[in-house]
Amino acid sequence: MISLLDYGAGNVRSVRNAVRALGFDLQDIRGPEDIQRADYILFPGVGNFGAAIEGLRARNLLASLQAYLQADRPFLGICIGLQVLFEGSEEAPGVPGLGLIPGQIRRFDAPGLSVPHMGWNGLRGSLPDLREKKFYFVHSYRAVPEAKNRDWIWLETDYGGPFISAVRRGRICALQFHPEKSGEAGLQLLKALLAPEDLPSVQPLQEETRLAKRIIACLDVRTNDAGDLVVTKGDQYDVRESGQVRNLGKPVDLARRYYQEGADEITFLNITAFRDFPLADQPMLEVLRRTSEQVFVPLTIGGGIRAFTDHQGRHYSALDVAAEYFASGADKVSIGSDAVRTAEQVLAGTHVPGRSAIEQIAQRYGNQAVVISIDPRRVYVRSPEETPHPTIATKIPGPAGENYCWFQCTVKGGREGRDLDAIRLAQRCEQLGAGEILLNSIDRDGTGLGFDLELIQAVRSAVSIPVIASSGAGRMEHFSELFQSVDVEAALAAGIFHRREVPIAAVKAHLRDQGIPIRP
Repeated sequence: MISLLDYGAGNVRSVRNAVRALGFDLQDIRGPEDIQRADYILFPGVGNFGAAIEGLRARNLLASLQAYLQADRPFLGICIGLQVLFEGSEEAPGVPGLGLIPGQIRRFDAPGLSVPHMGWNGLRGSLPDLREKKFYFVHSYRAVPEAKNRDWIWLETDYGGPFISAVRRGRICALQFHPEKSGEAGLQLLKALLAPEDLPSVQPLQEETRLAKRIIACLDVRTNDAGDLVVTKGDQYDVRESGQVRNLGKPVDLARRYYQEGADEITFLNITAFRDFPLADQPMLEVLRRTSEQVFVPLTIGGGIRAFTDHQGRHYSALDVAAEYFASGADKVSIGSDAVRTAEQVLAGTHVPGRSAIEQIAQRYGNQAVVISIDPRRVYVRSPEETPHPTIATKIPGPAGENYCWFQCTVKGGREGRDLDAIRLAQRCEQLGAGEILLNSIDRDGTGLGFDLELIQAVRSAVSIPVIASSGAGRMEHFSELFQSVDVEAALAAGIFHRREVPIAAVKAHLRDQGIPIRP
């Protein structure tokens, strides 16, 4: 029997689904007496170090958990479940950890490094068959190898230098990565760790690990004219064809197919949520729940992540909306139009600190849980002096031969332009606590002409958080061209995968042939 310790933050549904899929029984820890009776404690979590400790304290679990660990009873921590074992963290100064392992958790600080460390990376240590395996990480803080914690270190990973990716001593083990989000390799490892027999040990690997480039499948989801929830795809965001909404398949079926084909992440964009109250959108929540039972890679959901007042006058914060998505199986939420409005308030000096959806969700669930979806279009000018917005000298002239342009942000699915550029939006959102940028291009959407490299480079050079490039992919070479030209962390595509024009496996094989690191 596995006892799950949920301190109240992050997506634990996927952990539950993974454990049950592997054939183990699962029960929840509700009080200190459950810890005392537990045979094996599983402590997963993402988010803020201080919030995790406070969650344990508020549930009166802190002392019982410390006693359980001091007695060397079976324990597996995941992500925050590893970090709280240490003495403290730079993320929450003055908040003591459980103190089982000497040392502090420190923020990634190597120059030029994108933070959070987000994506698929390797492991170095005494485990069989590690050479080709990669596992999913998503964190801004890490445990640093030191002499005083050397006897705890089991596995290490490299990102701006080595950090501890797993600890193991006696019957206590903890992982910085997410096995429940690491596909078949992660499930195999999780099963071995939950089983009573010891893991086999082999000669440690010494090679430096490399962060893989991610290939993300995107599913635009909306209700069609018959009232069914379908995956669709637009050209310049127009999803209708011959007067009908394009129907490219059922969301759960397509997500499962992409997982089996090797997608590193799945993104759902609820493209009608700006008109609807998202917590009343039970079909979309059910899509997340069913997908998380079958798909063991990260899931992102976007659309309607903002404060709402329903028809009965009840107010819901953006945090309430996000919490429901996380509870239904999402690992990250994507914020679009609401991020534009927040950035406009910041620039106008009217923003009240701590009130935005970005800040609230990041504070509760961690920066890595917040993705900003930016939908810009090109605005051409004859010279930079014609606009106050940052411009670039473009190799793609405008309709009147203009050689400069800026990237105007839009809202409401690209239908409304704003007096705000993509660069300043990305910068302000990073400052507010966002952990990743999903960068679309209205000009390239559905064209198959390739990614807008000029747009992507402009935003990539302006922020230090990971960037996902989207819109325009039409063939395999567009992906290698992107990664060889711009140092982005991921590429997202939709139509070419839905229509089977370019299989995900073929994209990955092409990237591997080009020497670009990817997850097998």
